[in-house]
Amino acid sequence: MASGGPSAKSVALVGVVVVIVLATTGVWNPFPKLWSWITKSDPIAPGVATWQTAIGGSPQSVTITGGAVIVEYRTSVEAYGLTAGVQLWKSDADWAGVAGGDSDAVVVVGRLLTKGYEVLDPATGAVRRKDTAATAVWTYADAILDLRCPSAGECELTAWEPRGSKPMWTVPTPGIGFVLNASNPDLPDTQPIGNNRVDVRVAGPKPLPNLIGLPGDGKVQVIDTAQGRVALTRTPSRDQRVAVVGSRVLTVTGEARDGTCYYGVVAHDPPSGQPVWQRDGLNLRTASSDCKQEKDPAGGSDVVLGVDPVGRPELIAAHDGRDLWHGRKGQEVLAVDNSYALIRSTDERTVSARSFSRGSVAWRRTVNPGASAALTPYAAIIADVKPSRIVALSPRNGGVRVEARTDAKVFAAGPGGLILVSGRDMAYLPYAS
Repeated sequence: MASGGPSAKSVALVGVVVVIVLATTGVWNPFPKLWSWITKSDPIAPGVATWQTAIGGSPQSVTITGGAVIVEYRTSVEAYGLTAGVQLWKSDADWAGVAGGDSDAVVVVGRLLTKGYEVLDPATGAVRRKDTAATAVWTYADAILDLRCPSAGECELTAWEPRGSKPMWTVPTPGIGFVLNASNPDLPDTQPIGNNRVDVRVAGPKPLPNLIGLPGDGKVQVIDTAQGRVALTRTPSRDQRVAVVGSRVLTVTGEARDGTCYYGVVAHDPPSGQPVWQRDGLNLRTASSDCKQEKDPAGGSDVVLGVDPVGRPELIAAHDGRDLWHGRKGQEVLAVDNSYALIRSTDERTVSARSFSRGSVAWRRTVNPGASAALTPYAAIIADVKPSRIVALSPRNGGVRVEARTDAKVFAAGPGGLILVSGRDMAYLPYAS
């Protein structure tokens, strides 16, 4: 006669589920050694990392500063000691940024939809300065900029030393409005070339540029950060985009005509506003397929990446319009800053480092097709594939600083090593001495 009770398999399944729930909640774990083995993380870089630690989630950003590693999440920020990876402190925050470096470094944190921010000590999390009015903050290696808008259309931009308590300067910026908010909102400048193996903010905070552009109400106000004043105001037309690059203000035009896009670039010199150089046919890849200007140009702080009329990549000095490098079809610029460019060959099997000061190739490295790269002041990083490998090289001569077979992502590069993250684990890989 058939039984109406549960089967043996059903009872066993329920039992397994109950044991797992009790173990995960910490109520009862009948197999502590087995459970420890199941939940144990794999080493990120065995034999290379000096420490590995579990972190609170998937990070938004990671920054090495002084003796601390600052990890930003969506709703909190944590600090870990660089020596051993021990957590130093944790604070609730919707956004965070690091300003300064080494002895004068600070962590700037705030809440979305809430004016103001706090400046924290990276070693202790103690509040060093508090603001209650700013709507947007930018963090640099040598300064903090904040923007406050007490009334509609009327704002003020203020510069602070990272650990300073008095403003270095304040400049009124009429006509900006409430278009910029939170931490490091995008400005019209150059954007680094990204890839999925190295975080775009891997190099940490950059020095405050000589010029920055504040967008709003259809115009861009160019601020001289040394003098603390508005140096120039540009109002681009519908087929133009303005980008502040180094000491120049670039106006990029993409005009749809005759079934194609006609490109041109004009560089102006504030405060005179006079054109310094111009190039017809130079495509800085700021436009979409219908010629609409939608993106900032890629490049370093004073170098922009373009494409000539026949599709060959080129790197241009924003200061005077010189060609720093003119490539062949199929070559690809993987990374660029003011000093070097990492260029992949047409067969994708070699990465070359182009030195702008020498005007020649500084070094080459063999890679597998699909490899990507990034540049920081401390290391040129190559993320190879098949097998997955991270290599940090000297930007000057290509000497290996650290190498590890790993599929983890590089989130930060400091003067002494790299921070890699895989899942919810973080590891520190020091450079070879």
